[in-house]
Amino acid sequence: MRLTEVITQAFRRFLPSPFTIAVLLTLFTLLLAIIFSPVAKGDVVFVLKAWESGIWNPGLLVFAYQMILILVLGHVLVLSKPLQRIIMGLTQGIRSTSSAAVIVVISTMLVSFFNWGLGLIFGAILARKVGEHAQKNNLNINYPLIGACGYSGLMVWHGGISGSAPLKVAESGHLQNLLTNLSNTVGPLPETIPTAETILSVWNLLIFGLVVLAIALLVFFLGKKKSNPPQRLESYHFDNNKEVDVSGAERLEYSKVLAWSFGVLILSAFVVQYSGLLKSLNITPNMLNLFMLGLAIVLHGSFKSFLKAVNEAIKDTSGILIQFPLYFGIMGVMAESGLIQEISDFFVSVSTEVTLPVYTFFSAGLVNLFVPSGGGQWAIQGPLVVESALKLGVPLPKAIMALAYGDQVTNMLQPFWALPLLGITQLKAKEILPYTLIFMLVSSGIFLIALLLL
Repeated sequence: MRLTEVITQAFRRFLPSPFTIAVLLTLFTLLLAIIFSPVAKGDVVFVLKAWESGIWNPGLLVFAYQMILILVLGHVLVLSKPLQRIIMGLTQGIRSTSSAAVIVVISTMLVSFFNWGLGLIFGAILARKVGEHAQKNNLNINYPLIGACGYSGLMVWHGGISGSAPLKVAESGHLQNLLTNLSNTVGPLPETIPTAETILSVWNLLIFGLVVLAIALLVFFLGKKKSNPPQRLESYHFDNNKEVDVSGAERLEYSKVLAWSFGVLILSAFVVQYSGLLKSLNITPNMLNLFMLGLAIVLHGSFKSFLKAVNEAIKDTSGILIQFPLYFGIMGVMAESGLIQEISDFFVSVSTEVTLPVYTFFSAGLVNLFVPSGGGQWAIQGPLVVESALKLGVPLPKAIMALAYGDQVTNMLQPFWALPLLGITQLKAKEILPYTLIFMLVSSGIFLIALLLL
């Protein structure tokens, strides 16, 4: 029996839904904190208070809304006519699973390097359109593999331009604020770590290129192993061309002049407000959302089309909306009980200058299974990574990117961010995870070798 079939059967038998996973992780974390936390010391009331505090953490709720907007606006952009034409153009030359997989995985990873939310929705709709193309042309195709390729962008996002950790350390004074509560900080902290030393460094771009090449070759050969009958998929179609008779004030909803004017106004405000950040290549969630809001209105050409796309896009965020508070609760328990520090301190205690980035990679991957938020994970684990790197003499850019690599790669095991893709493709997590697991193993090898050699 082939490895992918063994993994598929295992996931089908043992993997519950993402929401159930979040509940089980919550219960498991609460139990760990009660039994093993050096702070809680068996105090159930303390642990429950930490959990409730984490669920309603105002800063994290703002962050959640920002992330939902990134997903919604990215989806809205993909539903615009120009991007729909690009997606349809990419599907036209597909004749086999191998060619489809290579096209989807390369396109998705390139888009996700620039913006993870846009890349996630772009990859999901591209995978869906590939399935529809195969069905229409009576092509046998491994649709779950194509769906996994559409999710591959979450494996490179944190090392890309929208990566939380490298973007935060590029802000002036962020490191000083991050380590305020740590009294044993060793060595001077830089005012900023520019993205030229992290995201846009030659070595990070080289690693990204190697991962894209390796995964493209992998899916090419995986695509030759198995083909299925065409999927029974209804056309995933967004009709923004429908003409209706309107009169009176309703004409404003369809006015291209009004939509384009307002969209240009938003983009003008974006340039005025963020020109300084653009010059230094610093990108924030608010910056991304403002730009995508203006661009989406311009590309849709009317408020009616834009709002219709928003209604369509919001459907795929329901799971994220309800699960985020559960993960924030887990985050609160792990932070206040000291579990995060216990996990990270273990790796630091057995580290050297050479092995610390490797252990940071593994610890970040482990924490990501519990806290699938790059920004939240950096806020919790970042101080420990920076402090340990200073103690052992590890360059801070390398330590930060080690955390980013570890965080992003285990997204291939954590189905949380796959919810929008699963909704669009009509696949189940257990169908794509056998392939994303293989993606994780291959890319992890590249990341680890790079961290040891660079």
